[in-house]
Amino acid sequence: MKVGIVGLGLIGGSMAKGIKARTGHTVYGADLDHETMTLARMCGAIDGPLSAENLSQCDLILLAIRPQAAIDWATQNGERIAKSAILVDLCGVKRTVVKGLAPIAERCGFAYIGGHPMAGRERGGFTASSDDLYVGASMILTPDKRTDMKLLETLRDFFLDLGFAGLTFSDPEEHDRIIAFTSQLAHITSSAYVKSPEAQRRRGFSAGSFQDMTRVARLDEDMWTELFLDDADYLTAELGELIRHLTEYQEALQARDGARLRALLKEGREMKATAGGN
Repeated sequence: MKVGIVGLGLIGGSMAKGIKARTGHTVYGADLDHETMTLARMCGAIDGPLSAENLSQCDLILLAIRPQAAIDWATQNGERIAKSAILVDLCGVKRTVVKGLAPIAERCGFAYIGGHPMAGRERGGFTASSDDLYVGASMILTPDKRTDMKLLETLRDFFLDLGFAGLTFSDPEEHDRIIAFTSQLAHITSSAYVKSPEAQRRRGFSAGSFQDMTRVARLDEDMWTELFLDDADYLTAELGELIRHLTEYQEALQARDGARLRALLKEGREMKATAGGN
C-alpha cells in the first residue's frame, strides 16, 4: 500500500516511522519545514516527498496537521486524490474537521473518515516522534452512514499493524464532548497551574505530583488555541464544572471545615477508583 502523510510533526512523523518500522508500505511525506523533510528522508521515515504526481497513487492519505489546515489542504488537493483512496484526518477535534472534509470527499469521490490517535508527548515536532508512540494506544474513528465494512477492516488492519491496541468508534459530537474533559481540560488546567509565582520558587520542593500537573503545560499555543476554540462549547462547560469543584475545596479550607474537606477528598478518591486508570 502507498501511504501519503501530510504533516511530519509528532503525530505524522510517528505514523511515518511506525509504518516503515512495522510494515512494508511505501510512505510519501509532506511538511512545510524543509529541515523536517530532510530529516525524514535521512532516517528512512519516508520513501520520498508527497507530490502532485504521486498523490493520485496513494491508497491511504493521513492528514496530521491542524484542523483548518487539513480542510484547506483537502480543498486544494481533493481532485488529485484517487477515487479508490481513503483519507483519514488525525486532528484533535472532529466536528469542525468532519464538517469541512466530508463534503469534499463526497464531491471528489474518495472515502473519508475522521480519526484521532490517543497518544502524544509534551514536546512536538519530528525530532520528538518515534516508531513506538502508538503501541498500546487507542485509535478513535468517526464512521458515518457512507462508511462501509471493507474500509473499516482495512483501517483496522493498518492501525493494529502500527501497534494500536484497538479501535474506538464514536461520532464527532461525542468525540468532542469527551475529549474536552479527557484532554483539553487537562492542558488548560496545567497551563493555569504553572502560572503561580511559587512555580518559580519550587526547586528542591517538587516531586512527581508537580511533574504530572505541569507536564502538558509545555504545549504548542498556536495548535491548542485552534483546538480549544473549535471545542469551546464543551470546554467551557468542563471548565465551569472544574471551577465549581475547586470552589468547594476553597470554601472548606477558608472555613477550616475539616469534615467537609475530608468528605470532598474521600469523594474524589472514590470517584477515581470508579473511573479507573484511563
